[in-house]
Amino acid sequence: MSDYQPPKVWIAKPAEGRFAAINRPIAGPTHDKDLPVGKHPLQLYSLATPNGVKVTVMLEELLAAGHSGAEYDAWLVKIMDGDQFSSGFVAANPNSKIPVMVDHSGPEPVRIFESGAILIYLAEKFGAFLPASGPARAEALSWLMWQMGATPILGGGFGHFYAYAPIKVEYAIDRYAMEVKRQLSVLDRRLAESEYVAGADYTIADMAIWPWYGALVKGLVYEAAEFLSVQEYANVARWTDLIAQRPAVKRGRMVNRAMGDPASQLHERHDASDFDTKTQDKMEASLT
Repeated sequence: MSDYQPPKVWIAKPAEGRFAAINRPIAGPTHDKDLPVGKHPLQLYSLATPNGVKVTVMLEELLAAGHSGAEYDAWLVKIMDGDQFSSGFVAANPNSKIPVMVDHSGPEPVRIFESGAILIYLAEKFGAFLPASGPARAEALSWLMWQMGATPILGGGFGHFYAYAPIKVEYAIDRYAMEVKRQLSVLDRRLAESEYVAGADYTIADMAIWPWYGALVKGLVYEAAEFLSVQEYANVARWTDLIAQRPAVKRGRMVNRAMGDPASQLHERHDASDFDTKTQDKMEASLT
């Protein structure tokens, strides 16, 4: 039991925990710095968190499908260093969150922030991975919005209190674990009747959901697979493995990655050949 009672007026205290450096109660830039711009019309500023992976997977899938206009430059945003609070980043995304994309293909640059919005923008721009109309489109968008609404429970709720909070709060962990298991059950029931989330075809809904819930059942986020008894969700596991085998997904997971096996890290991506020549292990080897 806790005897804490909220005050009449909340006053910010020094943040604690792993992500203390990126948390603050106000918006806006902390320093002046322009965003870099590469050679392609599509400029992505991101990090290989689940939300970032959604977009790099989509871009790699578009390229694999033959949409050459989807070539892109991907720039690493080091959120622990506060890159997302630069004046250039805030101009692209007032919310100071990754990912953000700027499309320079038209007369004026177009900014797109929020990962779901970027997926829809790209799907409509290239006419791919999202049905054009009718019930199939409604189904794909419904599942995309399910992910956008549900995942804050998984990430900011369960993930924070289970893995990152400086103290373990039983009530918070129990509350969010219950909801995450309900979400896994929703997804598992859907995948029992459908090969992909939105139906027979692979869509942006799969690309959005997989980096979160697929990674969860494989123990790649929060190391909570045993705690959540993820073996109960056999259909989610089947779908996770199906998508993980896609070459574009394997490439998309590497882009803007700055953790784990150096061979899987491609800090920045400016050309398709970078996967063969500029992964972190090769960059480190070139310095020795």
